Amino acid sequence: MADQLFRLSTRIARPAAEVFAWHERPGALGRLCPPWERVELVSATGGVRDGARVVVRNKIGPFWSEWQVEHRGYVPGREFRDVQLSGPFARWEHLHRIEPDGPSACLLTDEIRYALPGGPLGQALAGSFVRGQLARLFAWRHATTREDLEAGFPGGALVPRRILLAGGSGLVGSALSAFLQTQGHAVVHLVRRPARGPGEVSWNPAAGELPATALDGIDAVVNLGGTNIGAGRWTEHRRASIRQSRLDATRTLVAALARAPRPPAVFVSASAVGVYGERGDDVLDESAPVGDGFLAGVCRDWEAAAQGAPAGVRVVTPRFGVVLSPAGGALAKLLPVFRAGLGGRVGSGRQWMSWISIDDALGVLHHVLLDPRCAGAVNAVAPGAVTNAEFSAVLGRVLGRLAFLPVPAPALRLLFGQMADETLLASTRATPGRLTATGYAFRHPTVTAALRHVLGVPGS
Repeated sequence: MADQLFRLSTRIARPAAEVFAWHERPGALGRLCPPWERVELVSATGGVRDGARVVVRNKIGPFWSEWQVEHRGYVPGREFRDVQLSGPFARWEHLHRIEPDGPSACLLTDEIRYALPGGPLGQALAGSFVRGQLARLFAWRHATTREDLEAGFPGGALVPRRILLAGGSGLVGSALSAFLQTQGHAVVHLVRRPARGPGEVSWNPAAGELPATALDGIDAVVNLGGTNIGAGRWTEHRRASIRQSRLDATRTLVAALARAPRPPAVFVSASAVGVYGERGDDVLDESAPVGDGFLAGVCRDWEAAAQGAPAGVRVVTPRFGVVLSPAGGALAKLLPVFRAGLGGRVGSGRQWMSWISIDDALGVLHHVLLDPRCAGAVNAVAPGAVTNAEFSAVLGRVLGRLAFLPVPAPALRLLFGQMADETLLASTRATPGRLTATGYAFRHPTVTAALRHVLGVPGS
């Protein structure tokens, strides 16, 4: 049976050389893995040049499949191919081509020739499904690549930075590492185990231990560390861990900044809109006062610890709303319920939800790293806050499911205690005042656009 052919081309308003360089950088493979897929990188050697190999594990339904591909046909600045050595397809050859379209634009083309296992029977049973999945995947990839490259940089041309990253294994941190590398930056990860090579530095924030040389040659520090606030009921032990993990990491980094002979120019230390507490319908920009409650107190002290950085270091504390990604966080927990047709508003549904897409969360972090006008608290939220009822309705529509089964507040309090009141039922209507004032352009200003993108669902 003849091979099947899939092909997609997209115009990108950046020079071909720049787009090809983006694909050659270390973070490209991670950046091109959509958030709805379970993909684990086993090994990667040699970039995209001839003979380089990549091994990944991909979860399809309940099963894991391992792919091994080899790069061939490398033409500098123009194209390269991935050829399957072993994996789920009978044959697979993927051409990546970047062709100039004038001096400041290019055409990105992905062309895949493949054959399914089982011959004509395999094609009959799964052919249309596979083609649909390829269309979904590469539409997302092209949109992501185009937006990453066309976003531009505050103040003009990019100057690559060497960035020390704490919390790089979390939902935002792992995505940020790949994003920063494709933007041309070098990322050094702080890890709590022995370091594995020059891209890692071992530390023990609980004991305040960080090597004296950790900040040598570092231009910026990003601190995203901290125990997951939604991982379980807030027992006394968990509350202590939520608070102390954030303070320990931040204080350890601030102490290292104070000791450094030449400290980095900028320290970005995460916070959250939980700093405002329960605020009903109040519209909250960065000038709004700190609220009441456990989370508000944690965020207040977390930000105060970051502000202890020495004079001359620009400190930014981005206050994140709910980060929308099917790879983790609140959305990942909601998806099985909504896909089963059992979703609906939480409590009254009138509480405001401040959110941001995972791609805008990365864009905001990059923006505040590079733009010297960003300092202090910055609301890292989209401009279109929604009520919980509105969010539930949009999620249902995007998934093609009804969203009519409410979850009563008493049931949530019974299950989660204090955590329910301060997260699921709290109303926080934050606005991105400082991002707007410094010219950040949101990729996904509406919750519909954000959900369609992160879930790979095309607009109607």
